[in-house]
Amino acid sequence: MNSERILVVDDEKLINWSLVEMLEDAGYMVDSATTGAEARSKFASFQPEMILLDIALPDANGMELLQEFKEQDEQVMIIMITANADLDSTVKSLKLGADEYIGKPFNLDVIEHRVRQILDKRRLKKQTTTTKRILRRQNDFDQLVGSSAKMIEVFKMTKICAESDCKTILILGESGTGKELVARAIHMHSSRADAPFIDVNCAAIPDNLLENELFGHEKGAFTDASQREEGIFECADGGTVFLDEIGDMPLAMQTKILKVIETRRYRRVGGRSNLEANVRIVTATNQDLPALVEQGLFRGDLYYRLNVMCIHLPPLRERIDCIPSLVEYFIGRLNAEYGKKVQGLEKETMAYLKQYDWPGNVRELRNTIERIMMLDPAPLLTPTFLPREIRHPNHDLITDQPVDSDTLVSTDSSGMGITLPPNGITLDEVEKMLIQQALLRYDGNQTKAANCLGMSRDTIRYRMKKFGLN
Repeated sequence: MNSERILVVDDEKLINWSLVEMLEDAGYMVDSATTGAEARSKFASFQPEMILLDIALPDANGMELLQEFKEQDEQVMIIMITANADLDSTVKSLKLGADEYIGKPFNLDVIEHRVRQILDKRRLKKQTTTTKRILRRQNDFDQLVGSSAKMIEVFKMTKICAESDCKTILILGESGTGKELVARAIHMHSSRADAPFIDVNCAAIPDNLLENELFGHEKGAFTDASQREEGIFECADGGTVFLDEIGDMPLAMQTKILKVIETRRYRRVGGRSNLEANVRIVTATNQDLPALVEQGLFRGDLYYRLNVMCIHLPPLRERIDCIPSLVEYFIGRLNAEYGKKVQGLEKETMAYLKQYDWPGNVRELRNTIERIMMLDPAPLLTPTFLPREIRHPNHDLITDQPVDSDTLVSTDSSGMGITLPPNGITLDEVEKMLIQQALLRYDGNQTKAANCLGMSRDTIRYRMKKFGLN
């Protein structure tokens, strides 16, 4: 049975009765009214999802009721019914928010079909909105992980920026600290969350194309402009534009962005009319903007306009105590992504991670966890597959000394012990020698060697070709 409530409002008793019977047979909850006063009372008490509303009632105008009901509940779906269907009244009712306009006499089957279509559309829209809200709660600063005092301040500022709807926000931090994640969190928890979030890397777009990318162009604005194209500001209407690497934006473009911030208007390339910039502008950079201002590479007035609300993301080396929670988060995400069942890290592995400086910040940590999860079959990840720069941060990364396989692999009582040579070794060298040993053990039988190493025959053949072992 359908759970939707439908109110039928028509002063012709036969039509009213016919519509009620048809809708009840279709499984809807139905109530009816024959006057405007009764319709108002039933609307308040019955709270319908849909109204079938006659345009001519003895004590009320259906158009006025339509507007009144829509003002009280903009989600209610209304089908207007009239004996005198004309273009003007149809257009007027649709402008006032009607979902359908049907003239008398009508076919009951047609009305049932349209009722079902409109309510299905309403139901789908409601489900979509609910799903978005659930996902937004589930992603509540989902990828911003950390428990240090500095990160708690970041969370507070992110929440303030999201709720305040301030028009410009500046995010500062080294590469890999998560500036885009903060920008997205601000957007997703703001009143603009249902509108677009569009990001653009100012350093990745050539200077002569950046204006066109941001503002779009009119037909004929330049040689290849065969038609009008919307820019990012236009596409993001009502939402957020994230200008990453703002410190690399050319001075000429900085002037135009400053004008957009100050006037909230812009023009397409080749255009003559102003367009409204109904967007929040979030910017980010890993550069020292005050230093760039002193060098004449960044406009001081733009810097001060951007710096109204500023969030500074600390580098990972300044919040080492966040590493365990970050690792736990990444393992959970990567387990789901790759179908693995990694439980965590050995204490020694975590110790290595905490003593490293992390020049690539959180991005480098995430890539490291992904790497060792792909290489280490153990439920608790060991230090064996950590990159050399993490295991030996003070040693040279390259050595020309030959590696003796006898010093690389030694066997303990479990048959799994591995001893590293004094100067270290690359994983490719380890893999090459293990494949050589497996092939030697099975007299060159690739299938048995592959099974021994836990890989497919195609994989070992690829590796043999890669290492020149064919």
